[in-house]
Amino acid sequence: MKMIKGPAIFLAQFAADAAPFNSFDKICEWAASLGYAGVQIPSWDGRFFDLKMASESQDYADEVKGIAAQHGLAITELSTHLQGQLVAVHPAYDAAFDGFAVPEVRGNAKARTEWAVDQVKRAILASRRLGITAQATFSGALAWPYVYPWPQRPAGLVETAFDELARRWRPILDFADEHGVDLAYEIHPGEDLHDGISYEMFLERVNGHKRANLLYDPSHFVLQQLDYLDYIDIYHQRIKAFHVKDAEFNPTGRQGVYGGFQSWVDRAGRFRSLGDGQVDFGAIFSKLTQYDYDSWAVLEWECALKHPEQGAREGAEFIKSHIIRVTEKAFDDFAGAGTDDAANRKMLGIS
Repeated sequence: MKMIKGPAIFLAQFAADAAPFNSFDKICEWAASLGYAGVQIPSWDGRFFDLKMASESQDYADEVKGIAAQHGLAITELSTHLQGQLVAVHPAYDAAFDGFAVPEVRGNAKARTEWAVDQVKRAILASRRLGITAQATFSGALAWPYVYPWPQRPAGLVETAFDELARRWRPILDFADEHGVDLAYEIHPGEDLHDGISYEMFLERVNGHKRANLLYDPSHFVLQQLDYLDYIDIYHQRIKAFHVKDAEFNPTGRQGVYGGFQSWVDRAGRFRSLGDGQVDFGAIFSKLTQYDYDSWAVLEWECALKHPEQGAREGAEFIKSHIIRVTEKAFDDFAGAGTDDAANRKMLGIS
């Protein structure tokens, strides 16, 4: 069996304009001081990372790796969540998502999509230069406004949306394959890939592409009441990245899954710091270990109540305590009598 690597931390939620959260060197120093062994880099944040440089310059990629290594850290993955989101945007969300793109393509959906595709491809090239084999991303969404529709969806609407989503992603997946990088789609509300069935609909349309893989985050499954342990049993071969994030779901007579348009604090479903929610991480780490998941366990801190620095500090130890040191022998080896083919045949009554 193989061991999960960690603990690691996703830097996106901690980025800020004040030290130590405003430069890659200083945030790495901070993360290492908390006991982290790896960092997942938000590729869009220029305070930490120059994606264009990393895609074109091995020297720059080596410099970034070197900064992390000076603090005893590995780079686990690059994240292109924001850029991946922009590969497919329904017009209803144009204004909301324009801020994810550079100013020169805002207000121009076609140019924004082209920019997003280039960004994801650059992250693939940068990943190869950094020596990492998975990229964390979002699928984007064309059908999401119709996820729970009234009036009912016209026949063929969802199929057309997924056909187009696959058409946009297939060349990117082929490019990823050329460079040995898996795209790990985070299954997430707001994405067309938001549960197992929608992922399968996409996978069918990209002909089971071997690079169309998954980032596992159980918090999103708690909030939509999906069995997050059965999900591992079904999709473990496709899980290439892991966000360790907690959540809770406490429905009332007034609200449930949809949250009643309330703030995060007041919703029935809330993200929580590790250990404060309802996710059974003991079972999750056991299942991932059982299936030989040997990549990183990455804290993604999101909490409606707790300060991020407290969440980060507690999260490092939480993940460390859940990583299973795999056994090299069976627990009942002491009772073994060795291997003797003749004795085995005799016990079975075989002449």
